[in-house]
Amino acid sequence: MKTLIKAARIIDSQSEHNQTTQDILVENGLIVGIGVGLTATDARVVELPNVCVSPGWVDLRVRAGDPGHEHREDLQTLAAAAAAGGFADVALMPNTQPALDSKDTIGYVRRATQGLAVRVHPLGAVTKKCEGHDFSEMIDLHHAGALAFTDGDRPIENPDVLLKALQYLRQIDGLLMNRPEDPHLARFGQLNEGITSTLLGMKGIPNLAEELMLARDLKLLQYALLATNYQPNAPILHFSTLSTRRSVAMVREAKAAGLPVSCDVAAHQIAFDDTVMLGFDTNYKVNPPFRTPDDVAALWEGLADGTIDAVVSDHHPLDEESKNLEFDLADFGIIGLETAFAVLNTHNSVLTLNQLIDALTHAPRRILRLPAVRIAQNQPARLTLFDPDAAWTFEKTKSKSKNSPFFGIPLKGKVYEIIA
Repeated sequence: MKTLIKAARIIDSQSEHNQTTQDILVENGLIVGIGVGLTATDARVVELPNVCVSPGWVDLRVRAGDPGHEHREDLQTLAAAAAAGGFADVALMPNTQPALDSKDTIGYVRRATQGLAVRVHPLGAVTKKCEGHDFSEMIDLHHAGALAFTDGDRPIENPDVLLKALQYLRQIDGLLMNRPEDPHLARFGQLNEGITSTLLGMKGIPNLAEELMLARDLKLLQYALLATNYQPNAPILHFSTLSTRRSVAMVREAKAAGLPVSCDVAAHQIAFDDTVMLGFDTNYKVNPPFRTPDDVAALWEGLADGTIDAVVSDHHPLDEESKNLEFDLADFGIIGLETAFAVLNTHNSVLTLNQLIDALTHAPRRILRLPAVRIAQNQPARLTLFDPDAAWTFEKTKSKSKNSPFFGIPLKGKVYEIIA
């Protein structure tokens, strides 16, 4: 099959064609031509207004209900939502029922998504059932196809577990991902601890819950490296969904000291601050919670200077029974695959388009050790077509779940399709 993309502006910092307008011919999964005035017989011609093309976007953090809660999201609807949002690759959290803690469950995800345009990469659980106690067979999971290791929604609370996981993954040059949060400090918290939580009379989740765990993990990483004299070539510890100014500063200092770390931020995290909680809308209830305007500004600064490597959707589908409740009973989480780019683009005032796209493409690929993708002759055609200036409103979702605060909100930046 042939596809001819006409007059597309190439957004790819790793391509010699970056920021030029070219025709791109794709045939049998490869880019076979880049130039002006290309023609091809029997080709599907894609001619779209103000179209930009970049390497296919990668999401480091998504969830599905499959296996276990397929009524929330199955793997096929997850892939459909990802494609609609411009993502060609997604990393699937292991928090399913059963958890992705065995060769059988990793194999199930791989078989169920085989042949889809969107590649769904299962992440293996560090501990059995993601409960933080007994180790999973991580080497076996790696050989079965687990791309990296994490307990997903559950922070690795036990420092000995995290330390031994770092040491164990040395054998395969593996990546450990952790969401920094001290569960004891965050327990019963509903939103960010501060003025808004005080006004609403609800227990808050303090910045300290994130920053204390982050400081601990960095110390453990330093200890692991000193004890073994291990010098990896890529990040071996990744922090998911940072939310505070001090967290960004600590990662910045760690990188300056040469520690092999990386981190991401959720797209919705840089769109809102905690004052949106005044309306008691449970669609805004996320973890980590929306922080203060100063924290949001720090997240943008971290993206601009490269401290924060990637932007994730943190896609978390939930059914009506989990969200349409009293605020303190509702679950944390929103769906975000279809809106991540548009939310980032709409609220962006500091990043160039290349920086924005790098946070969705080259950075997450490097972190996950995925093969590099760039727009060049004879390279694999994993492409996202989009218009960064198009205005649209999110009204309908491909997901089975509807827990999003972005319905009916005007957004800037529309995805046309992926070619993968």
